[in-house]
Amino acid sequence: MIKFIQSLHILPRWIILSIDLLILAFSLSLAYLLRFDFVLDPLIYNSMKLGYTIFLTAQLIAIFFTKSYAGIIRHTSLQDGYRIAYTTTIGIIITLIVNYIHLFLVGRVMIPLGVIIIAYLASITFLIGYRILVKYVFSYYSEVVKKKDNIVIYGSGKSALLTKQIIDSDTKSNVKVVSFLESDSRKAGKILNGIRIYNVDSEFKEIVDRYHVKELILSESNLSFEKKNHIVDLCLKYNISVRSIPPAEKWIRGELSYNQIKSINIEDLLGRESIKLDSINITRELQGKSVLITGAAGSIGSELARQVIQYRPKSLVLLDNAESALFSVINELTNTNRALLNPIIADVTDRGRMELLFRTFRPSIVLHAAAYKHVPLMEDNPSEAVKCNVFGTKNVADLSIKYNAEKFVMISTDKAVNPTSVMGASKRIAEIYVQSLRQNGKSNHQTCFITTRFGNVLGSNGSVIPVFKKQIENREPLTVTHPEVTRYFMTIPEACQLVLEAGAMGNGGEIYIFDMGQSVKVIDLAKKMIRLSGLELNKDIEIKFTGLRNGEKLYEELLNDEENTIPTHHPKIMIAKTKEIPPTDLLKLLFSQLIDMVQMGDEEGIVKTMKLLIPEYISSVSKFEYLDQKPSHVSDATETEVVKE
Repeated sequence: MIKFIQSLHILPRWIILSIDLLILAFSLSLAYLLRFDFVLDPLIYNSMKLGYTIFLTAQLIAIFFTKSYAGIIRHTSLQDGYRIAYTTTIGIIITLIVNYIHLFLVGRVMIPLGVIIIAYLASITFLIGYRILVKYVFSYYSEVVKKKDNIVIYGSGKSALLTKQIIDSDTKSNVKVVSFLESDSRKAGKILNGIRIYNVDSEFKEIVDRYHVKELILSESNLSFEKKNHIVDLCLKYNISVRSIPPAEKWIRGELSYNQIKSINIEDLLGRESIKLDSINITRELQGKSVLITGAAGSIGSELARQVIQYRPKSLVLLDNAESALFSVINELTNTNRALLNPIIADVTDRGRMELLFRTFRPSIVLHAAAYKHVPLMEDNPSEAVKCNVFGTKNVADLSIKYNAEKFVMISTDKAVNPTSVMGASKRIAEIYVQSLRQNGKSNHQTCFITTRFGNVLGSNGSVIPVFKKQIENREPLTVTHPEVTRYFMTIPEACQLVLEAGAMGNGGEIYIFDMGQSVKVIDLAKKMIRLSGLELNKDIEIKFTGLRNGEKLYEELLNDEENTIPTHHPKIMIAKTKEIPPTDLLKLLFSQLIDMVQMGDEEGIVKTMKLLIPEYISSVSKFEYLDQKPSHVSDATETEVVKE
């Protein structure tokens, strides 16, 4: 029997059409019997022959018109029920028209009205009923043939029902939905689509034990991150895998398919609620203007480009020295508006090339994201860190003044706070220089200089999460530098949205810091990623501690001990009240020394000068730690000048 059911993979359409016509004929016969109390005299028999012809012909015309025979019966859905009712109604209308034309011409009807009504109701009932029966038989025998894992769906709305229908109709899936879960206790105990709704908070363990649940699917895409994390933690506690459906706008051609139900990833759990932007202010800031983005091929720069282009600038200049990466960004944005894109291959440290760029495009808004950011690499290459992060920033900032840019927005980092690395110190010096150009809101130029400071972004180049993903994929030990190391995390789109918001609200001289939420222990992050991958710690994969890297901190900070914040109208953006920057004369002297040291390739001299500029810069896990043992400066004369200042 099972093999026979399996052989009926998809019935030919002519068989479905034949079955439908047999059911329609049976429905008409039943209608005659019911209408005449199962007593049919010869006169009625004679009229029945013509009635069958008219009724079945009319239904056949309707069937060919709506193609109700074209569906796959074992995948029958509510839409198929609507189509059958619609088809049968059209057939009945045709029958009634022919019936009353015959009445007008001959003086009597071919089919009594009562028979037509009964046949109509019986036809719909039997046509839908046999399809549901076939669907049930296929479903039942499918479960007998292939043992399916029990799963539950979180949610009880339209998305949850659609998810269940998709799973039930997919013959290749090896899962079966056994219940719905809800946080709303008022819905618990109710029956939805034949299965019960349970309360996720009070009945989770009960259903896990009763049904031996293997998987949970999140059907609600707008769940709060707090609720999503709570549900995922419950599932991980009982070794249940978690998947989710994508938002409706990402469904293929407006329809959800089984293949779109994906395993939940760590980014889904570390993100935060969507940001409300002052789109009017940002539009006023960007629309119809020339915008320059440096570092446009990087993770932050490319996302800034995606967002800026939505505000319809006059032109968008995308600058980077990474040719292939910039090519990919341009290809992605070409579908939006290729005419306004101006890709430029250049290095921000090349003053002549940057001068030509500014003279050609005259940008009104400069978003400066170009920087070296990998801490260990910059610890080994301090001259390059200073050239790019300090003098590259200086080039772009100075040219912004020279060519009357309205705003210059610098993308900084939390590693600039109490820096322990060359990279962090170079970014703090860049902050100081940018601040000095608009100190106390006073200047002899029109350019507003704004700095934004935030922590790690999810999925950026070199971020810990892509590294962990690759290690899990290759079944390699996950490398964590220290069991106590913590980091802040923010999604790339969120960070860029806040950059644009801060840039729009800034008047010049501010350092904006972003609300990064709670810091996360990297080891906890690694453990959760292992469990989300369906693996077991120490059985399938290990965590290996490698020790802090050169210049790396245990804990990231957004403010140093001498800074505090001022709130803004946006709850996630604050202004850092930073310590006073060095006087202009001292800045010029130290910058001059830095230039000399970089040109000579004097790494020790470079770092010494950086420590003069930033007294709070204390090297950590670095070959430059010896420079912090005593106040050792470039020269005695310089030390005297610094003390006087």
